[in-house]
Amino acid sequence: MGDFSNLIMWFCLLLPCVYLFRIISRKTSNLPPGPVGFPVVGSLFQLGDMPNESLARLSELYGPLMALRLGFRTTVVVSSPEMAREVLHTHDHAFAGRILMDVANNQFDYPKYSLVFNQNEAKWRELRRICISELFTPKRLDALRAVREQKVRALLQHIRTAFAARRPVDIGDRVFATVLNTVSNTLFSQDVVDLGSESAAGEFKSIVWGMLEAGAKPNLADFFPALRPFDPQGIRRQNDVLVKRLYAVFDEVIERRLESFGATEGRGSGGEGDDFLNVLLELDGKAESEVNRLAINAVLGDLFVAGSDTSTNTIEWAMTELLRHPDKMAKAQSELRETIGADRFVTESDISQLPYLEAVVKETLRLHPPTPLLLPHRAEATTEVAGFTIPKHTQVLVNVWAIGRDPAYWENPSSFLPERFVQSDINFKGMNFQFIPFGAGRRMCPGMPLAVRIVHLVLASLLHSFSWELLDGMAPQQLGVEAKFGLTLRKAVPLRVLGSPLIEM
Repeated sequence: MGDFSNLIMWFCLLLPCVYLFRIISRKTSNLPPGPVGFPVVGSLFQLGDMPNESLARLSELYGPLMALRLGFRTTVVVSSPEMAREVLHTHDHAFAGRILMDVANNQFDYPKYSLVFNQNEAKWRELRRICISELFTPKRLDALRAVREQKVRALLQHIRTAFAARRPVDIGDRVFATVLNTVSNTLFSQDVVDLGSESAAGEFKSIVWGMLEAGAKPNLADFFPALRPFDPQGIRRQNDVLVKRLYAVFDEVIERRLESFGATEGRGSGGEGDDFLNVLLELDGKAESEVNRLAINAVLGDLFVAGSDTSTNTIEWAMTELLRHPDKMAKAQSELRETIGADRFVTESDISQLPYLEAVVKETLRLHPPTPLLLPHRAEATTEVAGFTIPKHTQVLVNVWAIGRDPAYWENPSSFLPERFVQSDINFKGMNFQFIPFGAGRRMCPGMPLAVRIVHLVLASLLHSFSWELLDGMAPQQLGVEAKFGLTLRKAVPLRVLGSPLIEM
């Protein structure tokens, strides 16, 4: 008992010394300004449930390049277009590393093969090149246009059936199932859920959302390295269960494909023989390739999880904002009627003729960016930015949520005003740093071309095919826009509405 008391006494004596040392070292290290924080925990308790908003408020006090300590992790937060340009463009290579979150460090060697968490090295560059050249080129995406349109029409039929039964539709849930099947057909040419089955979509939702929530939970092992071997909150163990469930789906698909190779002798000229999975399987085992079975599962998992969740969230947020602003919805639907009419479905080729719809999507991405802090970057080398020194291995967060609401760049930044993007050349391709919902530079989201097509097609189809009403006489201004923070920014309360058909099917 005496030894334990002595340990507590020494801890209490040393704690102020450590705290004082941190303050002195900060003043001499030329870090950007920021809160000193509390002993040991730093500024962890200042983040709250919505870190993007908390960090935005802190940046108003300390500036657009701010340093703070989260446990034992030094973190720099970028909150302005100018600083984003410095980090993601001028010094892109220096900040192209990734902070490996403890939850991602699973038994499948996921960080080694992941597009998301692999470092800026040869393996990552090959996997990214394969994805861009074999999956996200305009030619490849055009070839799968009919598949996407087919999945959207199945969604429209489901909503029509719900209306006939006077049953409201959970927009996020049904769009999630649709996007999930769109992504799975893009990757390996088959559906993974029955759109009419609540339980099937629910199973995948529990996996995808569970993994994203696990990645967003404050994990003590991330902030206090000595705790990593113990997984004190069990977050890594919980995530491993979800990863196993997801990989089991992929393994089943892969085994069936490998069995079919015996009959088709490899990659064919169409159908399943010409999809992305087949490209990966052909590379598996080649001496000069970094692709193996673990890499295939990791890449499929990244594309599956990120592609389904972010697109779904953007569509649900867009519908929410339009329902809250009936004049904006009427304007979008008027454009659709004038351009397409009422005797056919929307196709992807129509989107370029719908400037107001495109403006609605941009404004939604500005107010509700899919990943509000992007994914954590890591300084690969000690780098000077704006006169401050950012040490090697520092975590760097880019608060695109705050940047999209910067009053220096956006008039009435908290208002939903799609008109600001009409006849504007601002886009989200990574060079307009006041608007970077998909990031910029080497770590920019490679799936953006597919996500943009899916979001525009689904949203346009929902607006063109149905009129929408809120439930129980709710007024538009009563519809909430509260968000739930995670690796992605999801609507806290699901959007449930009733869709009345406008066109014959």
